[in-house]
Amino acid sequence: MSSHTLRQHLLPVSVVVLIGLLCWYLLTIGLNAPGTIARVLPKDGSWGWQALVESTLSMSRPVLPAPHQIVADIWVSLTHWPITSPRNLLLHTWVTASAALTGFAMGVVLGLLLAVLIVHSRTLDRALLPWIVASQTVPVLAIAPIVLVILGSLGITGMLPKAVIAMYLCFFPVTVAMVQGLRAPQKLEMELLHTYGTGQLDTFFVLRLPSSLPFLFPAFRVAIASGLVGTMVAELPTGAQAGLGSRLLTGSYYGNTVQIWSALVMASLLGVGLTALVSLIERMVMKTRSAR
Repeated sequence: MSSHTLRQHLLPVSVVVLIGLLCWYLLTIGLNAPGTIARVLPKDGSWGWQALVESTLSMSRPVLPAPHQIVADIWVSLTHWPITSPRNLLLHTWVTASAALTGFAMGVVLGLLLAVLIVHSRTLDRALLPWIVASQTVPVLAIAPIVLVILGSLGITGMLPKAVIAMYLCFFPVTVAMVQGLRAPQKLEMELLHTYGTGQLDTFFVLRLPSSLPFLFPAFRVAIASGLVGTMVAELPTGAQAGLGSRLLTGSYYGNTVQIWSALVMASLLGVGLTALVSLIERMVMKTRSAR
């Protein structure tokens, strides 16, 4: 990529980021100002706007923390504590990521299986697809405690219940995309393979599966992000000792908004990283397919 092309890509992103940071700082000053005036600054009013701005951007428990406070909190968490410490965000990130990836894998397997059954059986198409769509109308906040209680009564605890919640959110986009992808081949292509006496299994691997890849990988990106959300939601009602969801819960208990936002930022970075990983795998697979 040339320097001119790189500038064309970076300039719009940089402008948006700078505008976002400016709006964030202005919002931080506006939201924190009433508490600063009431509890921090002298009551006699012997202070100027500089003191007000400085105080709003350095509160220990702000309504909205400033970006530099969040960055500083993440830096201290990563550098001042061992990776096995509950105060290190990497530990919580790994716990959440492992459950999200496990749920994603389970959701992909379930979604692919359901899609194959739906495409190859008209009866299952009519029987399963409406229920699959209806399943996504139930909010994950409502279903998560129910699933956790049921699995807990069976003695299933730890990572697996969170992975099941993640799977619940992952399988739907994979199923819908895979159904569309498996039905993508043209009728002429299907008839051509039929004239060669190709069976359903060979047709699936030679024609249907390759045709579904452009539909499948975008669904994977949606699914991995949804699985991460489901994992964090599942960590909230369990009172988990580790995970970004538990970090959010602990911060809300003690009114530590900086900790809450630090966990949110780490969750966002984790989501971006997982989505980028799926995109990298997509490029590798599609490149290999094009080479063939």
